[in-house]
This record gives sequence, structure tokens and C-alpha cells, in this order.
Amino acid sequence: MNTVILADQPVAPSKVVCLGRNYVEHIAELGNSRPEQMVFFFKPNSSISADLKSSHGGEELHYEAEICFGVVGGTLAYIGFGLDLTKRKLQSALKTNGLPWERAKAFQGSAVFSEFQKFSGNTDELEVELLIDGVQTQIGSVEQMINRPEEILEEAKSFTEFEDFDILMTGTPKGVGTVSPGSVFEGVVSQRGVELTRAKWLAQ
Repeated sequence: MNTVILADQPVAPSKVVCLGRNYVEHIAELGNSRPEQMVFFFKPNSSISADLKSSHGGEELHYEAEICFGVVGGTLAYIGFGLDLTKRKLQSALKTNGLPWERAKAFQGSAVFSEFQKFSGNTDELEVELLIDGVQTQIGSVEQMINRPEEILEEAKSFTEFEDFDILMTGTPKGVGTVSPGSVFEGVVSQRGVELTRAKWLAQ
């Protein structure tokens, strides 16, 4: 089983529960419609990786920076930064044909995470930032989300059971793009300007 680090301890999530289309400006940049219901998809444990890849199966990958939570006891117990890697061309083709997204979202290595830290407090104060080669590329806050993390968790619980240490990804702000090999990605999650977690990867 692949692992992530929660409060300095390696744990193996059974799954990653992801929410799509949660920032209005990101919906617009991809030409999507605003959903009437939350749009969920899953990534399996095999999708988790410590390495940031620029391609998979011959197709280039796009990055999506997200505020992520480690769920323990059914609560948002840990906070982390995550990259949801996407085969955008394949995803667009699947959507055009009304087909599920899993082939474009749930492949091996499609979920890359920082270390997770214990979290308590107001999720409305959280912000995510992605820098690529030192340049701010994405930035977004919970205040900009259509659905707040607590709402996402409760809706997900209506159709799936969270095992301890499962991960919840809450959507990406505008600014997504292609992962270029050799680029340095740096992700930060902060609360009222105080850094909670930071991670850096060299894209391969």
C-alpha cells in the first residue's frame, strides 16, 4: 500500500475522495458548466506517489493544486497540500462522450501530497498556493469555494464510508496547466497567513 505522512507517521489511505468544479473561475477556464450537485470522483491507493511525473502512458499531465484533508474518526483531522494530476486531453474526450473520468484521473501516480499536519479551527481561513519555478501560478481560498470542506465531507458520507486516514481533496482554483519536466513545483497551505504545510517537487 502506498503511504502519506500524517503528523510524521506514514499511513496508507484506502482511497482519495476528490471534488471537481468547486471554484467558479476554474470552471470557466475549462469551459465547464456550474454543477447543480457536487461532482465527486475517486482515486485509489495506487494513485498516491511521492514523485511528480510530467507524463503517463505517453500523455502529458496537467497539475491541479488543492487543499486536502486527512480524515480520522469521520472528521477533518489533518491538513495538507495536494496535486491532482490529470490527463486533460483524455478527460475532455471522455466528457464529450458522456463517459466516466477515472482513466484520466485515477491512474498510477496521479495524486501527489505534502506531509499532513494536525488541523483544528476555521476552514474558512485556509488558502492554497502553487508556485512553479518561483512564480505564483495558482492561489485560492476556502472563501472562494462553492462548497466548503465540511459540506463536501458530509455529502461524501451520504454515499461512501471514510476509513481512517482517507484523504479528501476539495477542488482547484484557476491557473491549471501542463507539468513541464525539470520545473520546480512548490505548494503551500496557510491559515490566516500562517504556513501550515509546504512541499517541493522536481517534475520528472
